[in-house]
Amino acid sequence: MKTLVIVAHPNLEVSRVNQRWKEELLRFPNHIAIHEIYKEYPDWNIDVSREQKLLEAYGHIIFQFPLYWYSYPPLLKKWFDDVFAYGWAYGSKGDKLNGKKLGLALSIGDKKENYSPDGSVSFTVDEVMAPFRASARHVGAIALPCHCVFGASFQASDEQINESAQAYIDYILKCQ
Repeated sequence: MKTLVIVAHPNLEVSRVNQRWKEELLRFPNHIAIHEIYKEYPDWNIDVSREQKLLEAYGHIIFQFPLYWYSYPPLLKKWFDDVFAYGWAYGSKGDKLNGKKLGLALSIGDKKENYSPDGSVSFTVDEVMAPFRASARHVGAIALPCHCVFGASFQASDEQINESAQAYIDYILKCQ
């Protein structure tokens, strides 16, 4: 089964982590398809039908993005609002995502220790991403654990980023 990775980074060219992850994903064209929504929709006019057909074609979908204010980047939020439509994704006849595996690959600027009950954020990444898991359940999908790298903004070394890229591929292949 091939995995669809939806990359949602508003400035991918300057992202050390997301750019490196994309490079690693490109090494596995038989296993992974990449869909960059900021590149595809610079005007934010999402082709809902096209996106829904794309999702229907894959059983395993990963959303790759930087954590923005403890949530999704704005175009990805709009994408979810538009694409996960009533009657298609949920509701009495909305079953197109039922049984699909949905996962997250997050680049997080802050330190890992801050994402704990005693840290400055006061919440774990799993708690911050609870709306994603709730949405996945609402549409009948299976929410997978998150793949994360911390310190993406300034602390992660090139070695750590390279290790996270390999761990990302392992995460995808293991979850297929």
